[in-house]
Amino acid sequence: MSNAKVFAFSVSLDGFGAGPGQDLDNPLGIRGQELLGWLFETGAFNNAHGRSGGREGIDSAFADRSFKDVGAWVMGRNMFGPIRGPWPDDLWKGWWGEEPPFHVPVFVLTHYARPPLVMSGGTTFYFVTDGAQAALERAKEAARGRDVRIGGGVATVREYLAAGAIDEAHLAFAPVVLGGGEHLFAGIDLPKLGFRVTEATAGEEAFHVVLRK
Repeated sequence: MSNAKVFAFSVSLDGFGAGPGQDLDNPLGIRGQELLGWLFETGAFNNAHGRSGGREGIDSAFADRSFKDVGAWVMGRNMFGPIRGPWPDDLWKGWWGEEPPFHVPVFVLTHYARPPLVMSGGTTFYFVTDGAQAALERAKEAARGRDVRIGGGVATVREYLAAGAIDEAHLAFAPVVLGGGEHLFAGIDLPKLGFRVTEATAGEEAFHVVLRK
């Protein structure tokens, strides 16, 4: 049976998973890229994007786990791109170029229909207009027993958390304070949802916490 998991989700020390003002120049909002400094230089991240080199160690090991045994993704429209409202055309294909790093079906939450988008390397984006539960059900079916990775943005993770749909979450706390943006935990009672901390490990550039039910 597929489990829904959050992997390698970066959070500031003051609880923000993205900065304010997402746009083409700031995919994660203003200063949001600082949250991912621990990830971008790892060997695991480079390998997932077809590059060699990169720092090995604890951060890279956690990053490597985030790519293992994932059979499908679910992400919000904010993660797919900065466009709002009806799709003006089909030209926007995500932030990742012609060969995104997913290599599995990806289900994008949106209010506006769009045909499936087939990319190189095994990634197909499906645009789901009938809600988060429907997207998760389709993703689990597509994953065929492997994990479903719940991607960003923050609103998407919060929605699945609040619904009790996430089985495990790996959070990487970056040594950054943002002071504003999208807060991951506001109004969410993690113990009430059944989560407990099962791992807490200091990496080279982030502190890694795994929560499981």
